Amino acid sequence: SYLRKRSIKAVIPEKKDQAANRKRKGRRGGRPTCHDGDLYKERNTVERLINKLKAWRGIATRYDKTPESYLAGLHLRASMIWINDLLKATG
Repeated sequence: SYLRKRSIKAVIPEKKDQAANRKRKGRRGGRPTCHDGDLYKERNTVERLINKLKAWRGIATRYDKTPESYLAGLHLRASMIWINDLLKATG
């Protein structure tokens, strides 16, 4: 209901047990959420990239105190991921 009030589209599909509970309530259960499958795929891609970034301890723990050094760490880690992907594609 919060998402609907703010006109935000649901991206994650409804869980089966939640759908069953909603249906069991009948009219009081509300309407089913419809999700966008394409957005869900893009969200998954972004989440996997964030997990790759956080695999580096300095990023995950926010070890660097200044925003500049943290951003530099993000750029360095992203470069490392990009280079590894390039090496996998060519090798």
